[in-house]
Amino acid sequence: MPAQGFALFETAIGRCGVAWGRGGLVGVQLPEARERATRDRLARRFPGARETAAPPEVQRAIEGITALLRGEKRDLSSVALDMDHLAPFQRRVYELARGIPAGSTLCYGEIAARLGAPGSARAVGQALGRNPFAIVVPCHRVLAAGGRVGGFSASGGIATKLRLLAIEGARSDETLPLFESEHALAFDPATALERLHGSDPALGRLIEAVGPFRLELKQTPSLFVALAEAIVYQQLHGKAAATIFARLRALFPRANQGPTPEQILRASDEKLRGAGLSRAKLLALRDLARRAKAREIPTLAEAGQMDDETLLERLTAVRGIGRWTVEMLLIFHLGRPDVLPADDYGIRKGFALAFKKRELPSRQDLERRGARWKPYRTVASWYLWRAAERAAR
Repeated sequence: MPAQGFALFETAIGRCGVAWGRGGLVGVQLPEARERATRDRLARRFPGARETAAPPEVQRAIEGITALLRGEKRDLSSVALDMDHLAPFQRRVYELARGIPAGSTLCYGEIAARLGAPGSARAVGQALGRNPFAIVVPCHRVLAAGGRVGGFSASGGIATKLRLLAIEGARSDETLPLFESEHALAFDPATALERLHGSDPALGRLIEAVGPFRLELKQTPSLFVALAEAIVYQQLHGKAAATIFARLRALFPRANQGPTPEQILRASDEKLRGAGLSRAKLLALRDLARRAKAREIPTLAEAGQMDDETLLERLTAVRGIGRWTVEMLLIFHLGRPDVLPADDYGIRKGFALAFKKRELPSRQDLERRGARWKPYRTVASWYLWRAAERAAR
């Protein structure tokens, strides 16, 4: 999409960005975990644009967005948007959504009815999921049926959507999801399945054979406990690992939600080895505890605002924690939408079965095919695991 320039600016929710062309704004970028990631995302979205000072009309739009995110009542419906490159249906959806005032909401079905196409709620959701003008086209004000929050494709997923609604004083029938909750997926599964069906018919056939997407997120009281459990489980049969982790927790009877970093650091080697830990896992747990105490390990809330690659970089610095371990955390604890564990045997086996390959794919082959599944590679991975399980049965 054509863009002449882009600029970053500070808001109450973090550093946002806008890109503009001759016809007005061509994109708005909500904050990533770090300013650099926000800038890089804008540069990828608009490769021909250069970072520069915003012209007066764009600066007025920036001031309006900033005020709105401070909680002020601002009407952004007059901000010029360049929508010439968009499909007619998308433009109609965005124009109607721009009429929803701050503090109010509509559902996908209501948008469809107002468009004169009452059966197109899913298409409305897909159009809003591709909204390039976040905030200015307030897709966060459009909810799923029954007041449920629905999906949100920006960084932070539905947590960001609920935060925007809270700033504006709007309400949905859901509260901010806890990371322990089984409902904390950072994406809308229905939208993901629709996208995967359209981008890869062969994967679509697997989806139809397996049935509904039922990823179950694991509960955990903290990121530290989740990582400690992952270290214990490495290279062990599930039942044996569960026994050892239960023994580890039993060493600290007052820590009913799992050991704390301080408890791990105070415990003697003999005490920890007595629970069944190998020397390698003992050293890994102590390194994890030291880093957590030094605040090098993010909390669950902080992890929720960090992008996948930042978390991978931060957590793989811990002794004994590799990329696969963090990928499992991203999928099964944080519910991230776009994770493809390309080194996982079950994923590779499922791929070979689903795509009728005689040999297991290389990482490069899997990632090449997986490019079709972005930004929902987690959902594709779940179905590949199911393919391997079905063959084993």
